[in-house]
Amino acid sequence: MAPEPGECGMTVLCVRFLLPPMYEAALPRLLGLLEEFTPVVQALPPDGALADLRGAERYFGRTALELASVIRVRALALHGVDCVIGAGPGPMLARMALRDARPGLTRAVPEDEVREFLAGRPVAALPGVGARTARTLCEYGLDTLGRVAAAPLSTLQRLIGARAGRELREKANGVDRGRVVPNAVSRSLATERPFTRDELAPGRHRRALLSAAEELGARLRAVDKVCRSLTLTVRYADRSATTRTRALPEPTAHSAALVGAAYGLYEALGLQRARVRVIALRAEGLAPAEQASHQLTFDPVDEKVRRLEEVADRARAKFGPRAVMPGTLAA
Repeated sequence: MAPEPGECGMTVLCVRFLLPPMYEAALPRLLGLLEEFTPVVQALPPDGALADLRGAERYFGRTALELASVIRVRALALHGVDCVIGAGPGPMLARMALRDARPGLTRAVPEDEVREFLAGRPVAALPGVGARTARTLCEYGLDTLGRVAAAPLSTLQRLIGARAGRELREKANGVDRGRVVPNAVSRSLATERPFTRDELAPGRHRRALLSAAEELGARLRAVDKVCRSLTLTVRYADRSATTRTRALPEPTAHSAALVGAAYGLYEALGLQRARVRVIALRAEGLAPAEQASHQLTFDPVDEKVRRLEEVADRARAKFGPRAVMPGTLAA
């Protein structure tokens, strides 16, 4: 007999749309598809979302797994985009299930199988557990979530602190207190610059970085945001990749500052004749621009560039994103 809606205890989907490079702009339309089923949708840029289906299960009379199949078919039929989906009782478990998902098959973690699902996984697989915490736990033999779940609370609190120990033990036992936050503000923006062929020339790499950093700056200013750090990902011809992150001296949406940070990240890689396929930049730690402090400067060149940015932003708003050629704002 088919289970009643909600019976299996899987109410949250974590969906990752398999978007091709430079197709991040499609995400709002795909979020709209999810919102046809539930208003409780949280964007996970650049290509994902969480959706709470508790109300949708009752309204449509279908389980979360059945709704996941409909979402996948509609994404393919209407947008030509496949997706992978994880399902669980809460956001944390849905995110973890997504890591095992495959196109065409939803990875589901029913409520009565949560402990079994978690038990053999490394402690670092738990969202919120960083490398340092994982290393500390592993030094004491707590290398799996099953062992963490069985450990005395006092032991965990002694190792990583009272609050962190309590939260870790709850999560390792499958207690997911997270919730899907509709219309949550994106905490990152990303862009990519793919090459039509394997690119060895550092000059072309730098031009791609310049273009990407200026785009991020313009997009940040358009939504009145600043970022606290910048992440560079370089993907190579053999499909391997290198990723580096650098904290910025101050939160900024200033294109020249982003270009300088991007160049610094690139130079630190020390690439020698690397065959590069894609260069990607991500602005992270987004915050409202009015909450950011700005270091005063008496450099007339810097002030001139900032004024030029304002003019260029007005031109983009009026004539579109290609109204200003990349590199024209570089300091």
